[in-house]
Amino acid sequence: MDYIYLFYVLLFFVAFLYSSVGHGGASGYLALMAIFSIAPEVMKPTALLLNLFVSLTSFIQFYRGGYFRMKLFLPFALASVPMAFVGGLITIDASVYKKILGVLLLIPVARFLFFGNISVDEKKKHSLPLAIIIGAVIGFLSGLIGIGGGIILSPVLLLLRWADMKQTAAISALFIFVNSLSGLAGQLTKGIQFTNDMYLYVIIAFAGGLAGAYWGAMRLKQEWLKNALAIVLLIAVYKLLFTQA
Repeated sequence: MDYIYLFYVLLFFVAFLYSSVGHGGASGYLALMAIFSIAPEVMKPTALLLNLFVSLTSFIQFYRGGYFRMKLFLPFALASVPMAFVGGLITIDASVYKKILGVLLLIPVARFLFFGNISVDEKKKHSLPLAIIIGAVIGFLSGLIGIGGGIILSPVLLLLRWADMKQTAAISALFIFVNSLSGLAGQLTKGIQFTNDMYLYVIIAFAGGLAGAYWGAMRLKQEWLKNALAIVLLIAVYKLLFTQA
């Protein structure tokens, strides 16, 4: 593959950026692999595997920082994981869903960048039935699209004011991990083509994820995390609307 070292550098920074806000980065990895002409049959399992390492690394750092809320995580995850499996069984034109998701993600991006701060003091108690419904919908969409779902869950948590930025990052990271694990298990039933380069990809993404998670959990202020999340969402919007990966 041409420009392999550039790919490695970009892979590190994608992992760093996504993990700093609790994301695994599957959409970023898929975009990178498409740009660098990695075989399509390798892209999805590779992205899911990288997602596992980066999201788990991110979760551990945010958990150690004391930001994880199990009671808020559970209803989303319990509904999402089985629905992600169901979504993965359905064959639907993925491009339609990518375009719809890309448009919807513009709403939280506009909120984060142009409509002021979401105060931590204004957090609200979550609704269990609504959390279950949201988790099921996100899980289903995640199964259809082939990502962990944190890119959708994060703005939902913030806009509903159920968690602050760092709590959202911690919950999203574990949410991505369990959904990616479910998705990868589904791929294993169909057979996965791994490459010798994948081990190096994992090492590079793990290093970027470790650095990004530490920086996001321990160093960045809330305002910086909000801006970083908006950037992540914009990257996802571009990937979903303007690329074929």
